[in-house]
Amino acid sequence: MAGGNAIRGTRVGAGPMGEAERGDTAPRLHVSYFCASGHVTRPAFAADAQVPETWDCPRCGLPANMDADNPPPPPKITPYKTHLAYVKERRTDAEAEQILEEAVTALRARRASGEVIY
Repeated sequence: MAGGNAIRGTRVGAGPMGEAERGDTAPRLHVSYFCASGHVTRPAFAADAQVPETWDCPRCGLPANMDADNPPPPPKITPYKTHLAYVKERRTDAEAEQILEEAVTALRARRASGEVIY
């Protein structure tokens, strides 16, 4: 028996296919955006919608604009800084040693007075 199913390729309850049965689509505007990697993205917007100046490239994630000759440069990525790096920006080594000496002196004074320190 060779394929006895007459409605192969459709699903039950599927409506008619094609533009004429569904009605006309809204007017659209395709805009080209260019990223620094050379990718071109063409999203569709409604004809009366305001088109954004920049768009994120779906392939590489870099920002893209509508100028093919001058795409926006990749954003500068600053490396992660530790707490110690921020502290070193604010204080010199001499200031750090002075603060440490004051803290050690205060701790020794508390221990000498018999205070329990955890």
